[in-house]
Amino acid sequence: MKIISGDKVIYRFSPDMKAIESILPGDTIVVETNDCFFQQIVSEEQILEEVDYDRLNPATGPIYVEGAEPGDLLQVKILSIDIGEKGVAAVVPEEGVLGDQVVKPIIKIMDIEDGQVVFNGIRFSISPMIGVIGVAPRKEDGEWATDSPWRHGGNMDTKDIKAGSTLYFPVNQAGALLALGDCHAIMGDGEICFTGLEIPAQVMLKIDLIKNRSIKWPLVETDEYTMVIASGDDLEEAVYEATNQAVNHIKSGLEMEWEDAYILASLTVDLKISQVVDPKMTVRAAIPKYIIPTEKLIGSL
Repeated sequence: MKIISGDKVIYRFSPDMKAIESILPGDTIVVETNDCFFQQIVSEEQILEEVDYDRLNPATGPIYVEGAEPGDLLQVKILSIDIGEKGVAAVVPEEGVLGDQVVKPIIKIMDIEDGQVVFNGIRFSISPMIGVIGVAPRKEDGEWATDSPWRHGGNMDTKDIKAGSTLYFPVNQAGALLALGDCHAIMGDGEICFTGLEIPAQVMLKIDLIKNRSIKWPLVETDEYTMVIASGDDLEEAVYEATNQAVNHIKSGLEMEWEDAYILASLTVDLKISQVVDPKMTVRAAIPKYIIPTEKLIGSL
């Protein structure tokens, strides 16, 4: 099994990225990821202004998948996320939903003990997830910093991107060029205070290809749902994009009139806020598998 070292990172998803490793469809790999600060924060007494902001949000990769061509889907099964023993969270003035109320920056370093976070004496269970994961974008979409989400994936900060879930990305460039990082031990929907519990991790993935299928926005499959993950300049735009794709997936998958699919979506599809603190905001539209199984949805693309 190949191990992709965490010292090989990118800070921008671009159409012409150079791969640092090559794998075959069907391979299982382990990717070492850094926290969003690249492990620069080691003390709660540190001054955030001293952090090198050019090193924020590193993504390990990119990884070339043999045989992946534009017009295919990259399937990424998350087998496990093994995290470190300590995580970092921060409050930063003018960052997050309530950044205008932050008087001073604060750093919190939290221990992970027996599968729980310890915060100010309060214990609660972890739920590790991947914040940044994506592929090379289309040429017409240009470059995207790793702190931003878009159609290629990127900083989607979606808590359903966790062990047991499967991601589907559009292949835009030869080899797909997968990269990932910014794992969190736990994060609430919205990531309202600018960070989750940022932590290094080892992520085990099984990579595969689905030939001659395409999607506009990434999908994440869980036990109960197939979710469209879409982003926009504001929540209204992100909601529109996620809803539009969900309705069209239902229409195609169930071979029904668009209006019927729209009604069915209103009855069964849940809209969930992923994050509201990145350069673009992210929403997911969750289509229940009892309406249409993921395999059937993918097969109708």
